[in-house]
Amino acid sequence: MQGNTRRTGVMTDVHRRFLQLLMTHGVLEECDVKRLQKHCYKVHDCNATIEKLEDFINTINSVLESLYIEIKKGVTEDDGRPIYALVNLATTSVSKMASDFAENELDLFRKALELIIDSDTGFASSTNILNLVDQLKGKKMRKKEAEHVLQKFVQNKWLIEKEGEFTLHGRAILEMDQYIRETYPDAVKVCNICRSLLIQGSSSRPHPSCPGTVQALLTPHALSSAAQSPSSPRHSCPRTPAAAAGSTFLKSHCQFRIPGPSGFYSDVHCDVSI
Repeated sequence: MQGNTRRTGVMTDVHRRFLQLLMTHGVLEECDVKRLQKHCYKVHDCNATIEKLEDFINTINSVLESLYIEIKKGVTEDDGRPIYALVNLATTSVSKMASDFAENELDLFRKALELIIDSDTGFASSTNILNLVDQLKGKKMRKKEAEHVLQKFVQNKWLIEKEGEFTLHGRAILEMDQYIRETYPDAVKVCNICRSLLIQGSSSRPHPSCPGTVQALLTPHALSSAAQSPSSPRHSCPRTPAAAAGSTFLKSHCQFRIPGPSGFYSDVHCDVSI
């Protein structure tokens, strides 16, 4: 039987408080989401067993579904850290930011977004963005004001700044996935395996969360949290050459998958210094 298989639970004060606090943050890393969940249980139902996070969020999403809102999980593109964001499914464009920004500020974001998508690296320099302020719609904006607005985008987790260059935050990618695909069909890059958006890098590099790839599970986050299975076959790990090159790593284990015939994958475990 096909259809919506999402588990439907009962919303309690724990779920409502969690949702309210997540709304104030917009996006949180998984470790912070788990801390937030524990906090909400402590406040409202300290004697209850903490529900598995996936089931907990599914319960909330089953209620939000009719409002076209969803708590979505993604990853940071640079190191694959899991994040959660409250996403408005009814509006996919930049206009969903309208409650927080003026018309000319939204247009500045569009200009920055276009530069980021068109770039080979997924980054746009502050200089190139600021050079477009004369083309903004609405009230005129000086470059000094534009610099302040760019920092607002960073503070609200729509952009990330690294050494004077800007790229999209995971929140923006989660919220604007459809808009980016539809607006920049010829420029946007996607993972050749899982079809997720790739803002940084090229489509020949798998997405950090892409299942069934060595790269997906060899991010720093995945390496540090991977489990060891003695029964699984051992293979040479792609990280081993890096360790042999003289870098300093902590001893641990990693798990990755290798493609096999007919699209099947084999789970592989190996000792590795990370």
